[in-house]
Amino acid sequence: MTPQITRISLKDYVPKGHATLSDFVIEQVPTPTKDQLKDGQIILHPLYLSVDPYQRGRLSGAKGSYVESYVKGDTITNFLVGKVTASASKDLQEGDFVLDNHGKWQTEYIVDAKDVSKAPKLDGISPEDFVGVLSMPAFTAYYGAVVLAKPKAGETILVSSASGAVGQMVVQLAKAKGLRVVGVAGSDDKVEYVKRIGADAAFNYKTCGNFVDAIKQAAPQGIDIYFDNVGGEFLDAALANIKDHARIVICGAISQYNISSPEEAYAIKNLTNILIRKASITGFIILEHFNTPDHENFVKEVTKLHKEGKIKYRTTETKGLENAPQALLDLFSGKNFGKSIVKA
Repeated sequence: MTPQITRISLKDYVPKGHATLSDFVIEQVPTPTKDQLKDGQIILHPLYLSVDPYQRGRLSGAKGSYVESYVKGDTITNFLVGKVTASASKDLQEGDFVLDNHGKWQTEYIVDAKDVSKAPKLDGISPEDFVGVLSMPAFTAYYGAVVLAKPKAGETILVSSASGAVGQMVVQLAKAKGLRVVGVAGSDDKVEYVKRIGADAAFNYKTCGNFVDAIKQAAPQGIDIYFDNVGGEFLDAALANIKDHARIVICGAISQYNISSPEEAYAIKNLTNILIRKASITGFIILEHFNTPDHENFVKEVTKLHKEGKIKYRTTETKGLENAPQALLDLFSGKNFGKSIVKA
């Protein structure tokens, strides 16, 4: 009998509402073999998979977005770190650790060596750290909070989803730059974690009551920088509390990802504050900034801070490739704590 491996694919598009496990196919397929390799190819075995909110949009089948939708019937892909199990490449050998930005949710798969990168050997960094403290969401935090926001010591930053994959890094980078940090999270445990990693004030958005008042209480002098992961009503409340020349950096809008119709989208009411406060709003897609000096600076700075114990990075680890779809769904119900990863 031919050896089998696990493969996870998209059964059908989910254009609106919440995805469910029935939208995925978890199946057994033949194992790729070394004799199938063409020159320059490898067989990669995923070790750790990254699970990220932006994947919700890729399930929709929508056209013209910043990242292509998954194709119905094709294997789900995302960032991962894996190990080479067979090679027909002069650049990668069996046993090498490899980063694949389009890695397949499959126990093993064939890929061109030119389309992946060898994981750098960094002191104090383990393979799973490439989907953790050095992951795409961590770089998102660095690029938004450091490169775009241009923080100045003594300023106040408000961070939504502050215990999440992006937010927890924003909190710690902001503290390292000398800012006063206000973090927002969705449970009392998460709020306490945000305080432990450096936030000067933090509150639970599910129990705080009026968002505008809660922000004002935590930051009575106003907000210089708002790092937005959620959009919707909380973004509106942040706009009501900004100071002159504030910077709003938008990297996500998770509160709006599962709406069923355009009518359900939250209408921002305080946009005129951008004019009144001479503020700016900047949105960005981090995929455009890999292989740049900014990414090199991120790896260098965060590796140093992590090695010194000044950056902590919490992950929620799900064991088993077959459980990756549930890990993705859990992102939208707040069940994960920190960065969600799957140990394949």
